[in-house]
Amino acid sequence: MSEPSPSSTPPRPRARLHADAALDAPSVVLDGGAAHYLKNVLRLPAGTIVALFNARDGEYAAEIVSFSKSRVELAPRGRLRAPMKAASDVWLVFAPIKRAHLEFQIEKATELGAAALWPVTTRRTNVERVNVERLAAIAKEATEQSERLDLPEILAPATLDRALANWPAGRQLIVCDETGGGAPLAAFLAKEDLTKPWAILTGPEGGFAPEEFTVLRKQPFVRFVGLGPRVLRADTAALAALAVFQSLGPDAARKPRFQQSS
Repeated sequence: MSEPSPSSTPPRPRARLHADAALDAPSVVLDGGAAHYLKNVLRLPAGTIVALFNARDGEYAAEIVSFSKSRVELAPRGRLRAPMKAASDVWLVFAPIKRAHLEFQIEKATELGAAALWPVTTRRTNVERVNVERLAAIAKEATEQSERLDLPEILAPATLDRALANWPAGRQLIVCDETGGGAPLAAFLAKEDLTKPWAILTGPEGGFAPEEFTVLRKQPFVRFVGLGPRVLRADTAALAALAVFQSLGPDAARKPRFQQSS
């Protein structure tokens, strides 16, 4: 299947959708929410070019062929982008918070390039249940809007103790310490190799319990950092820490796909 020449700039597609199906096939069929979005929300007619993507195949221009009651058939017309490895490998590990703030946090963490999102229950966590399917849907939509090719992985909820006991080897954990006991985040990151696997941990409303700090300090892979003198809401802390990491890491060197002409 042909790819656009380097000298040409393809027009921006009318919509961008994640598709699990192979995109180098003659036909791709989407159902459910994707079909509804194209047909009833955007009201796109047959013949419209949209973008389909996934981390395995990259991104393809695809023409809408036809709609049925709950499905849409599309024909790939050429690859727009080859698959690419994410520049940074950073997870966001967070204590679940109130629904509206949690959903905002998931959306923005996806936009900021978090490779995985992991809800962990702490002693002061007030949220009893996390709807993983809902979080995955929010992350998928944010991926479509932010030009990412890869969906962030939504890890199964766990207690903080269990997460630490099963922590993946080789991944460093940055703990956002609201007590002021950690080094300033930017200064700490400036001395580290941010191309390696990392994770950022933020606590719930009310912060970590003293006994949790004790357990965290015993872990050889944990590093404590501070986010300044102000008291930050849990979702603010998570997104601030992730933004600082990405601004100093390899992700910052990549250019936007679509740039304004001068």
